Amino acid sequence: NAQRNRIIRLMMNKEVTNYIESAPEEHKAIMTKIRALLFSVVPDAVEEFKWSRPVYSHKKDFAYLVANKNHVNFGFSQFEKIKNPTEKLEGTGKTMRHVKLKTMADIDEALFSEWLKDMVG
Repeated sequence: NAQRNRIIRLMMNKEVTNYIESAPEEHKAIMTKIRALLFSVVPDAVEEFKWSRPVYSHKKDFAYLVANKNHVNFGFSQFEKIKNPTEKLEGTGKTMRHVKLKTMADIDEALFSEWLKDMVG
């Protein structure tokens, strides 16, 4: 487990770390938790800083984070792959949807894990 954590830290992008560290405290906690969840579900995800935000890919971009004034958007780039979408998914884009996370309590680890598996499965 220590070895796995070391590998994940090496995979983490410095610009993403800076983006998260400079966010307000609640946003920082939310993004840190989502980042850990992403790497636990998709250990070989590639983390990049593109379009002024953290973006995660596995062959193709599949997820992103955006810190907004009152919440964090946890977004999905190919939402049509999600087998069990809920009313939590918002947006009207052709291929993108997001979930607004205002507090740590808004993080549904089981559901988000399922969605992440759908995205890269």
